[in-house]
Amino acid sequence: MMKMLMMLTVIMMVVVMMMMMMMVMMMVMMMMMMMMMMMMMMMMMMMMMMMMVMMMMMMMMMMMMMMMMMMMLTTTTTTTTTTMMMRMMMTMMMIIMMIYEEVEEENYEDEIDEDEDDHDY
Repeated sequence: MMKMLMMLTVIMMVVVMMMMMMMVMMMVMMMMMMMMMMMMMMMMMMMMMMMMVMMMMMMMMMMMMMMMMMMMLTTTTTTTTTTMMMRMMMTMMMIIMMIYEEVEEENYEDEIDEDEDDHDY
């Protein structure tokens, strides 16, 4: 009985540690994203670009969350999780591409002369 309890406590400890690590990782990611946003601001990009970056970051965060959820919930084989991740990646890429295309079209219509300036960085 004692052994069982010990095992349980150890497992709980490990889980808590994992959670803490995840939290720290999330914090770091947030910090990095903030830094990136600041850099973008400094570079004086267009508002569309800013929106794109924001969306991408949101998606990244969502992805991270989903992965964490999967890691927490799934006790199945790793193959399923990997396939799910792949699917998520694909969908994310699709969405980003769609957004990008829309943005590009709008920009092209509105400000043709400013296109040259954007590619300097």
